[in-house]
Amino acid sequence: MPFGQVGAVLLVLVIIFAVGNVWFHFVEAVVKILRNLFFRNKKPATWHTLSSKEEREKKSESAKK
Repeated sequence: MPFGQVGAVLLVLVIIFAVGNVWFHFVEAVVKILRNLFFRNKKPATWHTLSSKEEREKKSESAKK
């Protein structure tokens, strides 16, 4: 395979990668806009079980006693 063909294949792959990246960010922006339109006043759900700052302070105070 001559170097010209290898370069052309690599160029096509770079173009496909760049277009895919732009497409992904475009779709994510549209989804974010739609989400803000439909769920304007909702707080995001907490997906973790970490304790709040007050609970951690209470635990540390009770451990000191």
